[in-house]
Formats: sequence, C-alpha cells, structure tokens
Amino acid sequence: MGWRYALVFSASLAWAGVAVAAKDAPAGWITLNFVNADIGSVIKAMSEMTKRTFVVDPRVKGTINITSPRPVDPSVAYDILLAALRMQGYAAVQADGVVRIVPEVDAKFYASPTAAKSRRGKTGGEMVTRVFPLRHESAVQLLTVLRPLVGANSAINADAGTNTLLVTDYADNLARLEQVINNLDVPSADEPVLIPLKYASAQNLAALVTRVFTPTGGQGAAGVLDLPQVAVDDRSNSLIVRGRDRSLIGKVQNLVATLDVPTLVAGNVHVIYLKNAQAVEVAKTLRNILNADTSVPSQPAAAGVKTGQDSSGPGMIQADSASNALIITAPEAVFNNLRSVIEKLDVRRAQVLIEALIVEVSADKAAQFGIQWMHLTSNGVIGGFGNSGSNNIGTVAANPASATQGFNLGVVNGTVKLGTDSTIVDSLGNKFTTPAAVLYNLGMLATALETDANANILSTPTLLTLDNEEAKISVGSNVPFQTGSYSISSGASASPFTTIERKDVGLILKVKPQISEGGTVRLAISEEVSSLQGAGGVLAATNKRSIDTTVLIDDGQIVVLGGLIEDQVQDTEDRVPLLGDIPLLGHLFRYSNRTHNKTNLMVFLRPTIIRDSATAAAVTDARYDYIVGVQKASAPPHKLMLPDAAPPVLSELPISMQRQDKKIGDAAPRQDMLQAQPKQVDANPRQDKPQADSWWAPQKRGAAIPSQDKSPAAQ
Repeated sequence: MGWRYALVFSASLAWAGVAVAAKDAPAGWITLNFVNADIGSVIKAMSEMTKRTFVVDPRVKGTINITSPRPVDPSVAYDILLAALRMQGYAAVQADGVVRIVPEVDAKFYASPTAAKSRRGKTGGEMVTRVFPLRHESAVQLLTVLRPLVGANSAINADAGTNTLLVTDYADNLARLEQVINNLDVPSADEPVLIPLKYASAQNLAALVTRVFTPTGGQGAAGVLDLPQVAVDDRSNSLIVRGRDRSLIGKVQNLVATLDVPTLVAGNVHVIYLKNAQAVEVAKTLRNILNADTSVPSQPAAAGVKTGQDSSGPGMIQADSASNALIITAPEAVFNNLRSVIEKLDVRRAQVLIEALIVEVSADKAAQFGIQWMHLTSNGVIGGFGNSGSNNIGTVAANPASATQGFNLGVVNGTVKLGTDSTIVDSLGNKFTTPAAVLYNLGMLATALETDANANILSTPTLLTLDNEEAKISVGSNVPFQTGSYSISSGASASPFTTIERKDVGLILKVKPQISEGGTVRLAISEEVSSLQGAGGVLAATNKRSIDTTVLIDDGQIVVLGGLIEDQVQDTEDRVPLLGDIPLLGHLFRYSNRTHNKTNLMVFLRPTIIRDSATAAAVTDARYDYIVGVQKASAPPHKLMLPDAAPPVLSELPISMQRQDKKIGDAAPRQDMLQAQPKQVDANPRQDKPQADSWWAPQKRGAAIPSQDKSPAAQ
C-alpha cells in the first residue's frame, strides 16, 4: 500500500507546483508534471482542471509521463493528455458531452460525431468519423490512395453508389486527409467549367476572353495547346471554359467575375452585322417580338423611336440596309434574348435546284385524193365539181400557185375573162378603170398527197432559287397578235391602221419551293409551253400547254407532274350525189381527205436541295462542262479555201469552284438528260456526294452533241 500513498503524494506535489506556478500565469492556467503517474489518477486530475466528464474503459491501465515547463491553457492541457493516451494505444471518443477513453482498436465502434465537413472546436486527439462526398474522382479508386494515410486501427471505406468516402480517425489526421482529398478531387484536364453570368453578355465576354488569353507569336505551339476554349450557352447566359491548364482557367474565372458587374446605364447600344439574312426583314420580326412581350404603350417601332417609355423597357431596334446590320438599344437581359433569336435567323438558307423535263412526241399522218371538174365561159361558170377545202379548183384557177403540196394534175384550156372592165370617174373628172377577172380555164384537177410528220421535242429548263422564294424563267419570243383594225376616211383618202398585242410564246416556268425539316420539298409550280401553229403572223394560232399545281417531292426524287396522250383520227369526203357512189367510176366525182394525229406529252420535275457551297460547286461544274463541250463541238470544220475560225469557248473553272474529285482541264461535254438513270439521293446531301449529275451523263471530250431543236417550244 506504500506505493499508492507515494503516488498520491506525487500528484499532490504536482498540484502544489501548479498552484505556485500559476501566480505569475494567466488565471486558470495550469502546470503539468506527471512522472510515472497512473493513467486513472491523471484522468481524474485532468477532469477537475478541465471540467470535463470522462468514462474510462476498464482495459485502460498503465502509467504516463506529462511534463510542461510553463503553465498552459486547460484546453491545451486536454490536447496534451489525449496525445499521451494516444502514445499508449488509447483513444478518446467524445459524444453528448462525455469523453470515453477506450482502447484505440475499439474506438471506431463507439458513437462519435459524423459530419461531411470539419467541425470547429474538435481536438486533434479525438477519434471522429467524417463523410467525404466526391465530385470528380471515383471513391473506389481514391480509397487505395488514402488507405496508407490512416492509422492501423482506423477505418476507411468507399460507397460507390453515392461516390463518398467514410473515414474514422483522429481529428488532426482527418484534417490532413481533407486537404489531400481536396487536391485530388478536381476536374480533369478536359472537363469543362461552367461560369454563369448575371449582368454581362456571354457572347461579348467570350470574345474578350479569347482575345485576352490568345498567346502571342513568341510563345510557340505550347501556348496554343494550353489556350482555354470558351463556348457560350445563350439560354442560361453562361460561359463554358475548357482547357488543360487549371491555373489558366482560374484566371479566366477571376477575370469574368471582375467584368460581370452591372452597367451604369440601363440600355446599351449594340450593332450586329448579319451574314445571311436581310437586316430590314429581321428588324421587323424582332419588333413584333418586343411588341408582343411588352404591355407598356409604345409608338410605332418602324419610326425608329423607343418602344417603351420606361428606362428598363424593351428598347429600340433599327436596321441599316447599307451595311446589313441591326442597331439594338436594350438592357442586357433583353439583348441576350434578341441575340439568340438573331443567331437562329441569320443562317445560310438552303437553295433548291429545279430541273424540269418536258417531253413531247407527236406523229401526224395525212392522205388526200380526189378529182375536181369545172367548165368556164366568158359568161360565168356553167358546170363543175369542187371540194370544200383550201385546194378548191376555183381557187387554183384564179391562182395556180395556191395549189397544195403533193401531186397536182390539171387540164388548162386558155384563159377566160369574167365580165367586162369597169370605169369610175371621180369628182375631178379622172377616170379609173378596173379590169375584169381573168381565170385559167382549168377543166380538170387531180390531187394526190400523203404526209408523214414526226416530232420529238425535249425541253429541260433549270432554275435555282432560295428556299421559300418565288423564281421565274422565260425562254421564247415576243410575238405580235392582231387585236383589231380600223380605217378612217377623210375625203378621198383613207388611213387604215391595225392594233396589235405582243405576247410571250415559248417556255415559262414559275416555282416557289419550301423545304421541310425532313428533306421534303413543297413546290408551287406554274409551267407553260406555247408555240405558234403554222407559219405564224398576226392572225396565227398558238399551241399552249400549261400546268398549275402544288406537289410534295423528296430531295432528288423525279416525279411526273402531268401529261397528255391524244390520238385523233379525222376522215373527210366531198362527192357528187349518186355519181360519187358508183364503184370505181365514183372516184372521179369524190375528193377524200384523212388525217391521223397522235401526241404524247409528259412533264417531269426533280428538286435538289443545295445546302452548302460544295454541292453548289458540283452542280455548276456539271453544267459548265456541258456548255464548254457544246461550244467546242460547234466549231466549223477546216476547209481548204476558207480561213479557220475558232469559236468562242469559256475558260476553265477556277480551282476554288471545281470539285475535289475532278482534275483541272478534265471538263467533258454532257449529253441529254435521259441517257443516265437517276441516282438515289439522300435526304441530307453530303458535301462529298454531288447530287446533280444524274440527268447529265458524262461523255468523253469531243463526243457528238445532239442536234438542238429550233422550234419555239424547244427554245
């Protein structure tokens, strides 16, 4: 029992030393001097000095040594005690104001504070449980890195579902682990960083940041690789920054935070230059949007005045047609919304190449045979038989040149003068004599004619226009037609005149395409093909074929718009009653005319959507080569007695306009459109697949060019 009294005496000496040393120290400070002191006695003494409640596990036994040369704060004394116990293999677990002293190996099983962040006032020697949620790295992969940093008796686990780490260790070691985790749990080099903006425009800041952080020429390729990439999200008015250098991204964030401040004035003036759309039309659309969004009474926006009376109102929009630019005065929030609308409207509009194919094949067969009789005297006609057509025997007797084509055989017996000459005396006594008509005494006229006429007309008008824009092509002649005639008499003189009206005769194609999202083209088509019938003149008749329709066609698809198949037979016979019915001999008193007309007309159409310059270049290249081939094939042949004359030939296309798969100088004339089968065309044409060559079959240079039809319809 003597050693116990000595221990108590030693502890009493320690307390006495504390009391003595505390005279010159701050109030409440203590001096520690435990030499080979029992752990339980030291804990009891520390409980009195720090006013803490301790619960000691029965397995906690042994002695410790704690010495402080100068007085310390009670909280520091508590940390010194926990450090000494930790050296002996014991840990302190604090919960609900009670400090449990247990073996270190069992400390993780006792209730301890659990938190996602470090808590203030925690002593480094206490055993604490922390939850570390990870944002970028995988908790399972980070577990293998952190496990060597925790004690042998501590616990660390990973939850893959929530991507968190659960660690039970001393508080000071958890603070160290927190710093390690913060340094490891960072975005990767390629992970983007979102910077939301409140006041500034994301578009303006993106351009500014790109200019500021663009490396100079002396930095070389390394500076270009480390350059952050800045993108814009107009919907949220945010910047998306991505780069390999995280420090550089931090500088971008600091610069953006400095610039993202409210402006001194509510409305700013912005100028936006348009690339594809028309500024006047876009300005009208934006004014309608502003007028629909505001409830403040406004003046007409077209006059260029402010649409709102309040300084925070929508603002003003004006269009400068000379520079194709928009001038917008509006707050940043309104301006950002308007700019997102402008970007969607100011896009390159697709174009549509319309290829029409008008094919007309006709066959006309006619046959006529007949014999006409006539007997004339000076007193007039006393007998005869003639037909009712233009080749009447009386007409031929008056003018033999009016006989129709074919075989004409007549018997002429001199001439016959019908009637006598007439004399007219005017008011001045002048005499005017009008001779009597003189006809050939044509006794008989036999006519035989057979005609066979075939026509094959191919018209291929081509037209390129913008989406939702009407276009028209007219190829033909402006022909005069008589509309009336007048004769104004003034005394003995007369002033006759004729009124005429000119009309276009030929090919007229009007079309308005509208492209849908799926690649389907809606076409409003008006097509007319007209030609003169016969020899023409002011009283000529015209053949007219027209189509007015609206169709839906897929990109590159060939569709038939309409057509006409006509088969007409006409049989005419003029004869003398009774005599014309006599077998064989009846042919002497009959005139027969039979015609057979057959017409086949079809109209085809194919639209091709041109969305980019590559497809447009392919279309232009094919037709350019075709016309070059036609020019070269039309060169006159060499003749010995005539000088050579080189025809004018177009020059080669510039390199920038030629297709990539075609060598310079490899232009070849193209033959007719029907020689090649049309290709299947995708709904979204690619740049490397020209879409307009299916009707233009390539031929070798110098190949024969089909003869060009000279009829008005073919023109």
